[in-house]
Amino acid sequence: MLVMFFAANIVVSCTHSQQSAQIISDAERIADEYPDSALNILESIDPSDLKADSLKAKYHYFKAYGHMKRNHSMIGDSLISFAHNYYRGKDIVKDIRSGTALAFYKFWIGDTPGSIAMLDSLTRLPGVPDSLMVEALRIRVLLGAAEYQGRQIIPLSKRLYALETDTLRKIEAKYMLLAGYEYAEETDSALLLVDELISYARSHKWGDKQFQFTVEQAQLLTESGRDGESDRLVDEIFSKAGADNGATDMLHFQYAINALNRGDVNRAVHHLAVADSMTLKLRGDDNAYFRSYSNLLHAMIDFKRSGRIKLTHINGLNNRQNERYNRVKASQWESERGALQQQNRALALKADSEHKTVVILVISIVALLIAGGSAWIIILRHQRERDNEERIEALQKMVNEYKSASVKETEKTDSSTLRGIMLRQLGIIKMVAETPTEQNREMLRKISSIDGETNGELVDWENLFELIDYLYSSFYSKLHRKYGELLTQKEEQIIVLILAGFSTKEISVITGQTTSTIYVRKSSVRKKLGVPEKEDIVAFLRQRADN
Repeated sequence: MLVMFFAANIVVSCTHSQQSAQIISDAERIADEYPDSALNILESIDPSDLKADSLKAKYHYFKAYGHMKRNHSMIGDSLISFAHNYYRGKDIVKDIRSGTALAFYKFWIGDTPGSIAMLDSLTRLPGVPDSLMVEALRIRVLLGAAEYQGRQIIPLSKRLYALETDTLRKIEAKYMLLAGYEYAEETDSALLLVDELISYARSHKWGDKQFQFTVEQAQLLTESGRDGESDRLVDEIFSKAGADNGATDMLHFQYAINALNRGDVNRAVHHLAVADSMTLKLRGDDNAYFRSYSNLLHAMIDFKRSGRIKLTHINGLNNRQNERYNRVKASQWESERGALQQQNRALALKADSEHKTVVILVISIVALLIAGGSAWIIILRHQRERDNEERIEALQKMVNEYKSASVKETEKTDSSTLRGIMLRQLGIIKMVAETPTEQNREMLRKISSIDGETNGELVDWENLFELIDYLYSSFYSKLHRKYGELLTQKEEQIIVLILAGFSTKEISVITGQTTSTIYVRKSSVRKKLGVPEKEDIVAFLRQRADN
């Protein structure tokens, strides 16, 4: 049996490896054109089943590369480092792409300097085809711009522009070069470049791009100290694009900066107020980016007017930074949660594949336990049936004893005996109400039918009313005489059962009504009899009887 067990494990392991290799090959064929579909295909693989390094490297490479292509979270792609080490020096395509994915992974976990250093090492490699180099360069330039690098990304942007073949990609590369010039404070070069971009957009009728580049030109004119030219350009933008152009807040903000640079504080205050109001209108509550600039300008204006720095403005700047930081952290936490969910799914698949035998064994044990439990329940049920039969016999003896003597005779001879019999009979009714099984209900019907017909009810109410009268000083007779025309039969039943100490649930069993109906009928009784809300109904009736 042990030999067969190990042989079966080997066969299963080989089968899993062959299936995994086929799945990864299917994903590889469509990874470039349909990365989402490739990622969906790879979801069916449990990475812990991959024993060969070649399969592990290929799996983690395609997962990470697909996430990078789709700009998905890469928090869970730490093993891309294993794939990159495996392909380094072996396969130029997978070497560069896995290295690029590893750099992007570093960016996702917050190691932007490490990501940039990784991309710098890749872009310096000799003999790399342009189609591979362009992707690494593109990410390197974007990360450099995000870090406000200037001189570092200028040569990289020029190289990227030369390598790009798609027209839109070339425009993006030139725009990144513009950012490099701006961050390096080479404003003249930036202005020449933005002129080229505006002319290109105008000639190709790219209205949105032309508008974007023109706004950028106005900002660059401000940077170069040409505030008047910047104002005239903003005037021209408003005259062509109208007052509601989607960037109105930023353009009024530009007006405010130009005015402040010229020392015209009042004009700056006016345009900043317009910018603030337009920001709220255009962007609603999602205006943290603009407010991070607006608060700084407010602080400068106040300083110009009063010569003092206000702590409120510094707090506002700090709050804006905290907002951005918190949003980044929230995004990162969401990504980490997604990665953990992916890992949990992988672990669930592994547990399902490895524990089938254990599950079968557990099911067998549970089946045995259920069988044993069922036998024990049957034994207990038979025991309860015997106990119930004994109770019925004992009760029948009590009822026969009760029937053999009239109430008056018993009061003369042995009133305590009759009272004990009646109390035991009432106790049996309460016992059934506490445990209303079908067997107990049937038992109560049999007992109640000894004295007369129950008409389908659990008890013979005439007999029960006699018990209540005897045990509680003719309470029912007094109640019926005084309120019989006002109360319904069901309401009288509820009152006498309350008197006998039955709970609402037990009353619902005996009277065959829901507990909700019992509550409704109690409220009706209170209204009919004028019982205050917090006063006990029975105590109220007894007090009335005494009075």
